[in-house]
Amino acid sequence: MSNEILNLNLIEIAHLISTGEITSLQATQITLDAIEKHNPNINAYLSVFNEQAIEQAKKVDAKIASKQTIGPLAGVPIAVKDNMCTAFGTTTCASKILENFHSPYNATVIEKLLAADAVIVGKTNLDEFAMGSSTENSGFAQTKNPWDTQRVPGGSSGGSAAAVAARMCYAALGSDTGGSIRQPASFCGIVGLKPTYGRVSRYGLVAYGSSLDQIGPMTRTVGDAALMMNVIAGHDERDSTSVNADLAPVADYKADLCGQIKNLKIGIVTKFNEGATPDVCGAIKDAIAVYKSMGAEIIEIDMPHFDYSIATYYIVATAEASSNLARYDGVHYGYRNKDADELVAMYSKSRAEGFGQEVKRRIMLGTYVLSSGYYDAYYLKALKVRNLIRSDYTNAFEKCDCIMMPVAPSTAFKFGEKTADPLQMYLSDIYTIAANLAGVPGISIPCGYDSQNLPIGLQIFTPAFTEHKMLKIAAMYEKNTNFPKLPEMK
Repeated sequence: MSNEILNLNLIEIAHLISTGEITSLQATQITLDAIEKHNPNINAYLSVFNEQAIEQAKKVDAKIASKQTIGPLAGVPIAVKDNMCTAFGTTTCASKILENFHSPYNATVIEKLLAADAVIVGKTNLDEFAMGSSTENSGFAQTKNPWDTQRVPGGSSGGSAAAVAARMCYAALGSDTGGSIRQPASFCGIVGLKPTYGRVSRYGLVAYGSSLDQIGPMTRTVGDAALMMNVIAGHDERDSTSVNADLAPVADYKADLCGQIKNLKIGIVTKFNEGATPDVCGAIKDAIAVYKSMGAEIIEIDMPHFDYSIATYYIVATAEASSNLARYDGVHYGYRNKDADELVAMYSKSRAEGFGQEVKRRIMLGTYVLSSGYYDAYYLKALKVRNLIRSDYTNAFEKCDCIMMPVAPSTAFKFGEKTADPLQMYLSDIYTIAANLAGVPGISIPCGYDSQNLPIGLQIFTPAFTEHKMLKIAAMYEKNTNFPKLPEMK
């Protein structure tokens, strides 16, 4: 019975709880048991809220029993990435500098989950301050891929991806600055959606790259992602980058999934497959063939500035990181070195001991490109190239409804395989980064497996604020194939 309940997707478990066929307490206890069993090996969670989750489940069951109005996620166990502020537990960003930090408030997305009657069971592991592509940069633990525990789950939202794939929650929230939702979703064989910049409030998300960061759902199915978007999307006056609903109305994403898009035009750039493995290329071609069988038209498009996206991203993102992480000085909150005998030494030692190697690397890169004499040569030029990349998407969408390409050039790689060469690690996000620079939505959906039975993801982009269209296109594929599947958990 427990396995049957754990194998249900988000929509299915939400329905059973709302109708009283199973209780939230049952679902929550089964999920907590799964976490207790598998998390010591997988390391998806940094903190688990056992008592709080049980209390919330009991409250939801009481509401259902008394026939009160309940939210769309009533009683469902959900996980959140540990870079989103919660007034309960710690908010660590997987960094020793914030190891004991307790936020005084909830992020907007957390408030929305609680308003939807979700049961938040824990906070998941990540690359420190969301800087990484493998979750190897966490200051506390390395999350393992449930498909093969010798391999990484992707990053930076690797903990959320692994928790969903390993059935330790029914959905999770991740954040995406350069592919941090989509790449781990691909590596773990689940659905990961990065919304348009400004669609979901960033209030309470610990900032990495403020013009790039976006919170989104990580789920087992496209329908589950649509349901999560219904909960978290919308304007928030506390976030100045949140787009007003009058300018970009929020759709009912779940209701819009029905039916197919007639005369669908799919844009592809053939050269984008050149850097991917044969298994990945084959899976993407097969996925596009499925769309062709449904009547879609394939159109060759050109995105001439896409090749500059990695270089542009690692100037813009590191510059913003340098600015955002200046607040961690050992004075206001977080780790403080207590041996320093004067202020500058305390700053220096606190940051040197509190930050990991990758975070230090990005702070130094960002400080360099913003420094006098280099600002115009690097940062200002990167902003101009960013506009050209944005124009590439705009021009492409004049010819097609969506763009499809791989999520990553390979499937999940082994631990330590790329840590010695940061550039190789950075290149694992080559297909995802441009969407963050342009601010358009993107989704990763499972579309195949390689020769070692590791999942492969198909990436779909649509114009800004058309998540409803993107989800519908993704659902078309899901309905006509046997995906997604989940790994066996022993």
